[in-house]
Amino acid sequence: MTVSSQDTERLITTAQEMVAPSKGILAADESTGTITKRFASIGAESTPTNRRDYRELLFRTEGMAQFISGVILFDETLRQEGSDGTPLVELLEGQGVIPGIKVDRGAKPLPGCPGETVTEGLDGLRDRLKEYRELGARFTKWRAVIRIGDGIPSRTCVEANAHALARYAALSQEGGLVPIVEPEVLLDGDHSIDRCAQVTEAVLREVFHQLGHQRVLLEGMVLKPNMVLSGSDAGQRAGPQEVAQRTVESFLRTVPAAVPGIAFLSGGQSDEEATVNLDAINRRAEEVDAPWELTFSYGRGLQAAPLQAWGGDPANGDATQAAFLERATLTSQARQGRYDAV
Repeated sequence: MTVSSQDTERLITTAQEMVAPSKGILAADESTGTITKRFASIGAESTPTNRRDYRELLFRTEGMAQFISGVILFDETLRQEGSDGTPLVELLEGQGVIPGIKVDRGAKPLPGCPGETVTEGLDGLRDRLKEYRELGARFTKWRAVIRIGDGIPSRTCVEANAHALARYAALSQEGGLVPIVEPEVLLDGDHSIDRCAQVTEAVLREVFHQLGHQRVLLEGMVLKPNMVLSGSDAGQRAGPQEVAQRTVESFLRTVPAAVPGIAFLSGGQSDEEATVNLDAINRRAEEVDAPWELTFSYGRGLQAAPLQAWGGDPANGDATQAAFLERATLTSQARQGRYDAV
């Protein structure tokens, strides 16, 4: 990978801005299929105009830049204009928020590995990255999906996904874009927090092994992982203090200090659970003097409340923005280890 010194400095600066103190990243990159399901839950039709209108409400929220450093967009959204003809990318930039773009093409069945997937999208990625940068994106995101179950994840699955993440990250940096590297160990299942820690550490070790092979600049990337959690169907799920201890412990063992920040995904947690756990993690990290910024890159964790407030009705714009700003404020407090649960 050949990156000029100027591009290297830009990558490092952008990565640091993305994990700036008190701020986090809004994941608004739901695929058309995913956002259609979420709109259906509130009785709203999923049309390009409705999708644009809902996201535009979020992006125009006054004061969001105090808590949100960047927004991950879907391909459709990156190309859309607001209701007044202003490109949505420019709306974000005008707020002082960094636009980014999801570039993978989804998890597909991994041959020979029943129940497991590998994320695709490397073919033609270099050209897509060039176009995305021209459209205004400054960072990218690629998600790998790792399931815990009977006999899985397999070594094949972990290696295939880590290799794809590393190749994607190298191509992004070559194109002058900061990669968000997202290896997600899913919450689904009845596994214990011990099993989650074991799998999370194995995945992260392989991811950074592959990133090294692909010569990825660690200072110019952001890691977006799962927290170390009990499975969603576990009989007795670990509380916030244990989640914090096990998460920070696992990351100290596996994530190099050169990485500027870790932006946790909410991963199916409720708003409150994701916020309380993030708060506990930051409190624990401060106690042990962890070397990275520990922030958030939430989709559902920031959007569940505003989506309900919106309900597909344009008359609910103020309520939608108020709900979004409240969730952003509370999550920012958790990101600083200053959240007081009600």
